[in-house]
Amino acid sequence: MRPHPTPALAPSNARRRAPRLPHHLLPHPPWRHLPLRRTSAAAALSTLLFAAATTQAAGRLADVTVLDRDSGRVLPVHRHAGQLWVAGQPGARYAIVVHNRLGERVLAVTAVDGINAVSGETAAWEQTGYVLGPYRRHAINGWRKSDEQVAAFTFTALADAYATRTGRPSNVGVIGVAIFRERIEAPAPVQQAPAPEASPSRESSTPDSPAPGSSMPESSTPASPALPGAAAGSAEARDEAAAGAAGRVRRSEKLGTGHGGREWSAVTHTSFERARSTPDEVIVLRYDSRENLVAMGVLPAPFVPGPRPDPFPHSPVLGYVPDPPMRPR
Repeated sequence: MRPHPTPALAPSNARRRAPRLPHHLLPHPPWRHLPLRRTSAAAALSTLLFAAATTQAAGRLADVTVLDRDSGRVLPVHRHAGQLWVAGQPGARYAIVVHNRLGERVLAVTAVDGINAVSGETAAWEQTGYVLGPYRRHAINGWRKSDEQVAAFTFTALADAYATRTGRPSNVGVIGVAIFRERIEAPAPVQQAPAPEASPSRESSTPDSPAPGSSMPESSTPASPALPGAAAGSAEARDEAAAGAAGRVRRSEKLGTGHGGREWSAVTHTSFERARSTPDEVIVLRYDSRENLVAMGVLPAPFVPGPRPDPFPHSPVLGYVPDPPMRPR
């Protein structure tokens, strides 16, 4: 049975120009924010392994990144125990940037903390979302309030998260983007005229060869989407278990997404018919504060140099010739 067309939203600025983010949303290279300091061999190895498990984007059909709008920095994506994590700064505004990597339109159904970012419903795949043109990029800055406004996404305490305030705190701490490809009707095959019967006075034609100008339709089978499995227990309980297994410091209050101030963000309405009823790709990003990610073992603990031990603490310190006093002027 063919899926029904889904009403969706398209960014109003997605016309003929190449997709560009406003200047205050351009990310800076992350290495500019890394301080230079001496580290031990063990710390250097830990940093190398940590960098190998860090990326900037998630997704195959579309790239999904989280942008800290206050610092202009793309949050690195950290892989840990089969999940992707980003560390949010409490109080900072953020955006979910979706970049369509295909040469065709896609529908991005976006959910934050288990809530559809457009309609406010408890999120499901068949709901509305944003339609992105071929190779287009769009920054989703907040909860959709109208065709012209959103309420900004902000990293906030669990008690102030929009999901908590609306009685749905079970899935706080996760961002999901379900990507759907568009149904494209294949052109009807050209009917081949029957070949004329062979006669002694004429050369016989080959009945197996197609008539000039005819074409055969190509058939393709879409790959099965990689869908996330449902794990038992709440996300918070699993995170607490991971923190205990890692033997780390105790976690602070969990981070959620708040309902920030109103901002201008215009969209237009369009129709979109999905190629299939299930997503072609589901991109999942977990998030929490840096402190909590360190407690869970997602991020390495910061290196704090301590006092250097003295192998002969009771022996006198060897002295050398001191400098003479400065001459008076």
